[in-house]
Amino acid sequence: MAKKGQIQKKYSSEFKIHVIMDMREHNLGYSETMRKYFPHLGERNFYFLKQWERIFLEEGAEGLMKERRGRACKASGSNKGRPPKLDRKVEEDLIAENQRLRMEIEYLKKLSALVLAEEQKNGKKRS
Repeated sequence: MAKKGQIQKKYSSEFKIHVIMDMREHNLGYSETMRKYFPHLGERNFYFLKQWERIFLEEGAEGLMKERRGRACKASGSNKGRPPKLDRKVEEDLIAENQRLRMEIEYLKKLSALVLAEEQKNGKKRS
């Protein structure tokens, strides 16, 4: 995080991709990458490199092209942060359906066990 009065440098997505690809191709560690691309920052301030690498591994190169700073705009519809809560009625319906499905699974398990027991019983009598 920048100190008060400092301006944070914003790197282009192409530069980020180039740095991460070079780091992975040449098996460079964070410290070596910092020395190579960011000598003015020092070797130990590589938190942003970890973030770039995590985003690259999870989302690919397209993930590094997204703007991730600041609060999302409600007008554009892009949501950041916690997803909105469901309506109470919808939540109650989902809970009821979940309970019904669990009961159905238990019923099918018992039915399967009864059918298997009946087959074993009839199979023994025939022998």
